[in-house]
Amino acid sequence: MRKVISTPNAPSSPLYSQAVKAGQPIYVSGLVGIDVSTGNLAGSTIHEQTRQALLNCEAILRAAGATLEDVVEPGVLLTNPTDFAGMNDEYATWFPAEQPTRYVAKLGVEIPDVRVSIRMTAFVG
Repeated sequence: MRKVISTPNAPSSPLYSQAVKAGQPIYVSGLVGIDVSTGNLAGSTIHEQTRQALLNCEAILRAAGATLEDVVEPGVLLTNPTDFAGMNDEYATWFPAEQPTRYVAKLGVEIPDVRVSIRMTAFVG
């Protein structure tokens, strides 16, 4: 019932799985806005990093046989809470209707130049 999901189209680490599918739920690890084609952050703004983090989540969902429409709960962690409005501007374009539940909190660790980390839980079936 437990299957590790992996794709070269999103950042990875030897320390955690990109996602785990456990029955119908898919748990996507927290991802930052790294562009895998360059290995660098997609940009310095909250909009650029939010967009890339969501692209990374979407790539992992696809590898698991899911889409953003299957997402039931994203979790957004912001390095700086003043980025909330900018994150929301970009985020709203990804979930325009029938939005999933969501939480937003402050990222507890400091990663140089990282403004946002996004994780997701999706449900297929």
